[in-house]
Amino acid sequence: MHEIKKQVILIAGGTGLVGHRLVEMLDRNKYDILVLSRNPSQSNISGITFAKWDIDKQYIEKIPIPDHIVNLAGEGIADKRWTEERKIQLISSRVNSAKTIKKYLNDQRLKPLTYLSASAVGYYGDRNHTILTEESEPGTGFLSECCQLWEESALETGELCTRHILLRIGIVMSMHSGALPKMTMTSGFGVYNYFGNGDQYYPWIHIDDLCRMMIYCIENDQIIGTYNACGPNPLTNKSLIAEVKKVKNNFGIITPVPEFMLRLSMGEMASVVLNSNNVSTIKIQSEGFRFKFPHIALALQDLIGK
Repeated sequence: MHEIKKQVILIAGGTGLVGHRLVEMLDRNKYDILVLSRNPSQSNISGITFAKWDIDKQYIEKIPIPDHIVNLAGEGIADKRWTEERKIQLISSRVNSAKTIKKYLNDQRLKPLTYLSASAVGYYGDRNHTILTEESEPGTGFLSECCQLWEESALETGELCTRHILLRIGIVMSMHSGALPKMTMTSGFGVYNYFGNGDQYYPWIHIDDLCRMMIYCIENDQIIGTYNACGPNPLTNKSLIAEVKKVKNNFGIITPVPEFMLRLSMGEMASVVLNSNNVSTIKIQSEGFRFKFPHIALALQDLIGK
């Protein structure tokens, strides 16, 4: 029996929250995994190859020819207050990562099968209760501006591959980092906070469903173009916090953090928690993808109810 030749998956942003989990979930019998890192000598995950890159210099060291590229690179949107300098960093970390990969593909005259890039639901801006599909117009504000530039650079790089896939990712649910640990931070004191009036839609997704979606997109070559990457049942911020409270044994009170306090403490970055995105996932479901955690109660039970 002939051994099946493994495909090479190149991951940019492979040490971040989503990238790390994706690496864990990929089948090592099917794929050789290659992760781009600024400091490959400091990276050590068994069975994974690390390669040096520098997006400021648009440099990638010589690597095995990739069959698929997954680009998750980008500074954390809510990690620091949005000064003008920080805004430039948030955009450039996304745009320059795509440009660096594009340059490498051009220089080496390569045409991988797949280029899959992250984007975010911030593309849509603050849209109240409007149902948002992949065909919806972009919104306004910095989040939307950042996502539009991100997507433009991703599409330019994707043109050098057989197909390109763009995933507009919602709020990733994980207990390792991101939004959920912050939501449960005061639960030990019996306090659960929602933001503003709590009526804004939060397009959440369990981290495992997001990684499963990425793998599904890579392995099904009919999938091409832009897809919303959220759970199929978005709910309001206040309803989400109520579900968190239930899973945490229902002890405590649910109380608002007023919008003016958020804007005072967070400045323009308050839009991260105040924007409303009622996002549809009909398109990816019509491609045959099925969610393991379609409802927030199932996701929270898996993440914090064990």
